[in-house]
Amino acid sequence: MNGAMQSEKARAAAWFRTLRDEIVAAFEALEQSHTDGPLSERAAGRFELRETVRRADDGSEAGGGLMSVLREGRVFEKVGVNVSTVHGTLGAAAQGAMAARGVPGIEDDPSFWASGISLVAHMQNPHAPAVHMNTRMFWTPGAWWFGGGADLNPALPVEADTEHFHAELERHVAPHGEGLYPELKAWADEYFFIPHRGRARGVGGIFMDDRNSGDWEADFALVQDIGRAFLPAFLPLAERRRATPFTDADREAQLIHRGLYAEYNLVYDRGTKFGLATGHDPDAVLMSLPPLAKWA
Repeated sequence: MNGAMQSEKARAAAWFRTLRDEIVAAFEALEQSHTDGPLSERAAGRFELRETVRRADDGSEAGGGLMSVLREGRVFEKVGVNVSTVHGTLGAAAQGAMAARGVPGIEDDPSFWASGISLVAHMQNPHAPAVHMNTRMFWTPGAWWFGGGADLNPALPVEADTEHFHAELERHVAPHGEGLYPELKAWADEYFFIPHRGRARGVGGIFMDDRNSGDWEADFALVQDIGRAFLPAFLPLAERRRATPFTDADREAQLIHRGLYAEYNLVYDRGTKFGLATGHDPDAVLMSLPPLAKWA
């Protein structure tokens, strides 16, 4: 399988990098266009770039990626758009977790390859929703699969924003099967849930993992359309809310909501657990954490 998958691996990694470039360009353009409203007097934010490295247990390099973070902009308080392509041998904990999920052959050979994009945006204006998106491809000698999704995390939810976000996700997923969007939406509702709080971390979206229909091209097309859905689902909301006047109470609500987001990512998120367990750059793994948060 390794030789047969080289082209597919390269195509997937190239797509994640292309999507990263498109999103970074769109976000910097959004910063430039914010010329009226709160914080519009600031210099427009720009992404700072840093290469990241995964270290194997013996200290050798085992792939890496590009960490792109914009801080203290006009619209974004902190947004990260990371891509990575890593490989190596899974540790015992990660190997056991995948074996428990039924990954074929993982108990006999813990070799792996993984590539993906991960994005989290925390906004300056409390009325503009935070957002998360990631897509990835994973390979082991016994299997390959895709995963990821997107979800909206407003501190001050607006029904029209929620409806728009879900409508764009549904529109992009629809060509891949009539019942697929409801399935991925229900999966997101289950996955992006904080058990110790008894509530969701946001207003949902879509999520999938271990996606292997047996048709790599079809599954790759689906993961591409999930990525393509992101900008039309999110950008209009940021544009609509970035200049809304806000109060100290609105900011307080935003910071407390960010506390929920931090709890989820540190305790439950699969990507965070996997990245830290497999030796990837911890700053890149923890990029999703908000710059400021509060707990009641």
